[in-house]
Amino acid sequence: MTFTLQNVALPNGERTNIVITENSISSIGKNVAGEIVDCTDLLVLPGLVDLHTHLREPGKEDSETVLSGSQSAVIGGFTAVSAMANTSPVADTAGVVEQVFRLGKEAGLCAVYPVGAVTVGLAGERLAELGAMADSAAHVRVFSDDGKCVSDPLVMRRALEYVKSFGGVIAQHAQDPRLTEHAQMNEGEVSSRLGLSGWPAVAEEAIIARDILLADHVKSRLHICHLTTKGGVELVRWAKSQGINVSAEVTPHHLLLTDDLVESYDPVYKVNPPLRTSQDVMALRAGLADGTIDIVATDHAPHPAEEKECEWSAASFGMLGLETALSVVAKTMVNEGLMNWEDVARVMSINPARIGGYARQGQEIALGAPANLTVIHPTQQWSVNKEKLASKSRNTPFHGQTLPVKVAHTIYEGVIVVKDGELTGNKYE
Repeated sequence: MTFTLQNVALPNGERTNIVITENSISSIGKNVAGEIVDCTDLLVLPGLVDLHTHLREPGKEDSETVLSGSQSAVIGGFTAVSAMANTSPVADTAGVVEQVFRLGKEAGLCAVYPVGAVTVGLAGERLAELGAMADSAAHVRVFSDDGKCVSDPLVMRRALEYVKSFGGVIAQHAQDPRLTEHAQMNEGEVSSRLGLSGWPAVAEEAIIARDILLADHVKSRLHICHLTTKGGVELVRWAKSQGINVSAEVTPHHLLLTDDLVESYDPVYKVNPPLRTSQDVMALRAGLADGTIDIVATDHAPHPAEEKECEWSAASFGMLGLETALSVVAKTMVNEGLMNWEDVARVMSINPARIGGYARQGQEIALGAPANLTVIHPTQQWSVNKEKLASKSRNTPFHGQTLPVKVAHTIYEGVIVVKDGELTGNKYE
């Protein structure tokens, strides 16, 4: 199969033709071959890579499945996602991660990389089968108890030591459980006014600080999930200045939404970690722009209607993210002049692939590179309609909003899986 992306703009703005043959880029320049895909006014990026996705399968298929999550991913321009371990059963054994890996292969729309649990049952007490998961067919390199913090410092130390032997990374949900008991939202002026239990910034920052020191002590790799506070950004910035091997992510919703939205008591805004203040949002944007924060990750967290369309205190934490992530980054970073499209490629493709060890993802657009690409309308706007999302769930905080940038085509391993914004049925003819 050969086709040409004709007259497409590279991230640096240069227009060219890209010929794709089988699963790689066979020509960049004036040549054309095979079917012609007119990309006038479009821009191409390396396929987006999400290091933090909840696909819910096995066990919670009413929220999402690997197939529906993959469909949501490619509609949003992602050619690789990382499936978090808080499934049922938990992905804490080689058998479960291999099941998720197989389901991703069967879906065939994008690469699905399972994330292994750090501890058995996410209980934070005993290390899970880290070596067995690393040696499995899924070749797991990222481990996380996301949704729960590995709060025991000795367990965290042992995990960091263990994964060091095979080049793995521990992705920590930085949240001291004792400081966040019964917490419902960010602790601050709004929580006091609403009478909701607050979630202090120090609960996140205390774990970040501890784990930075542990990572330095054992000389291992630490990744901070969904950074949300100004203080957390400063801690990561300090760690990097000391040469400590730490990376960090921010979600699109934490780049845009603030805790004052909770005044509506709409549970669509209930998320873990919580929406913070506008001061925190500005610090996160600055940290992403200057490279302190390495990547954007969606924390795509689907839930069925009954778990979100209820009273605030009973609602589940989490928001959808895959189909709106690129647009929110464009709105908060590109349109605000903080980043350009080369920067977006770095934080949404190149860096997450590097951190996860995903060899065929996040490659520069070059001759011979794997054909995992995202083609976008950089100036087109679209209206978010939760009823038209590919996800099985509807808990998006952006319903009814007009966002910039629309994904036109998504190409996975040389196959156009999304064409003109629509799924192709995993076949381009």
